[in-house]
Amino acid sequence: MAEPIPVSERRRLERRTNPTLAELTLPEVRRMLVTTVVFVIVLVLFLWMVRTVIIATILGIIVAMYVRPIYLWLYKHIPNRVVSGTLTLLLLIGPVLALTIYSYEEIADVATYVSVHREDIASKIDLSLHRLPFLQTANTGAAVKNYVITASNYGTNLLSGIRGAITSLAVAATIFMFTAYYVMTDAERIMDYIRDRIPPRYGELSTALETNVRGVLYGAIYSTFLTQTIKSVIILAMNLAFHVPLAGVLAIISFIIGFFPIVGSWSVYVPVAGWLAVFQDSPGQGLAMVLIGFGVNTLYISTFLRPKIAADRSKVLNFYWMLVALITGVYTFGLVGILLGPMLIGLLKAILDTITSEPAWQWGENTSDDGGINASDA
Repeated sequence: MAEPIPVSERRRLERRTNPTLAELTLPEVRRMLVTTVVFVIVLVLFLWMVRTVIIATILGIIVAMYVRPIYLWLYKHIPNRVVSGTLTLLLLIGPVLALTIYSYEEIADVATYVSVHREDIASKIDLSLHRLPFLQTANTGAAVKNYVITASNYGTNLLSGIRGAITSLAVAATIFMFTAYYVMTDAERIMDYIRDRIPPRYGELSTALETNVRGVLYGAIYSTFLTQTIKSVIILAMNLAFHVPLAGVLAIISFIIGFFPIVGSWSVYVPVAGWLAVFQDSPGQGLAMVLIGFGVNTLYISTFLRPKIAADRSKVLNFYWMLVALITGVYTFGLVGILLGPMLIGLLKAILDTITSEPAWQWGENTSDDGGINASDA
């Protein structure tokens, strides 16, 4: 058994393996500066290059981790990585693509109908406005007609914009699919590669960061998709109960649009309530649509249920900090803030927990009872 090294020898070993800035030579300092500058320049250029597909990349990583159990099951029965990975992606993309095509066709039909029947729509809206108090004798015909024309042009431009965005969507979809495939099939090697390049002294911090980030991401994603599904089901149920056309399409739009900041399911149920009051002459149903949508979807589900489920699932942040992360993250970073907000607070908590705990990596298990370290471990 090796003899313990005295404290003075330990300090000399530390200085040799971890020299201070004053002990570095000029060529070493110059090399460090050049390496740092080059790294920063390359990193900035890389982030600028991938800025338009960052969301697609993050979604690809997340989706890959969720569908990986399906891939592993398929790989067990079909021991071919390419075939199993492709089948897994098809199981995911097929239904999404079918719903997207269906929604586009239905919206295109509505936009065509509105552009053809502008006069009828404007007259019905004008007649409905004249039933309201203080507007019975108002001349609202011209204003309503201009509003209908603007809305019709917006719908037409929206479809044209979707066609024009096919190129950028194709790029994002390509990055998403290849990222999901790569992470799904090589998850173990990716994690081993990352862990091998983290020095042992940062092991405690890296473990805390990995645990917190995994927890908050799982909680945020699970709660977001679950609550968006619940809100869309509520929208669908109200549309079917009140005999609203395009009930399924509106529910799909409510699911998608709820991920974006500011807009939410209210962007669906408020116009539908207006349609019920104007074209169906059912102000009671319109009022019920608004009250249920605002009270259940907007207030209860978005501001309470979503952060509550996310906090419980993450086991990292409590309800308050998860609420702060979700709300401020979305309003600061946009759509990607759903993930970045909880990630940032989860990282902050990991760093604080690490620096306020006793650094076990300093001497660890290699420290002998008399304060020395073993020569064999030096």
